[in-house]
Amino acid sequence: MKSRKTPLRKCIGCGELKDKRDLIRVVRSKEGEVSLDTTGRAHGRGAYICSKKACLEMAIKNRGLNRSFKCEVPKAVYNKLLEEIPIDES
Repeated sequence: MKSRKTPLRKCIGCGELKDKRDLIRVVRSKEGEVSLDTTGRAHGRGAYICSKKACLEMAIKNRGLNRSFKCEVPKAVYNKLLEEIPIDES
């Protein structure tokens, strides 16, 4: 039997390639609204981030969402993600 390829995505914080299911997806819709995608199927441009606190802080520092979405993401969106994303303390 053939084994299926597992989709890999790059974290915008640490830059490591990880299994898509282990990462959290952030999506920007056509209207420009940035939100957390819990289903992984929302329409729009997606960016992935680890659930580690250090990765989220690195993405904020390096403005990872701005680079991924090719637009200016307000600081309020980063703060909202800090509240919504379930973070591992490791």
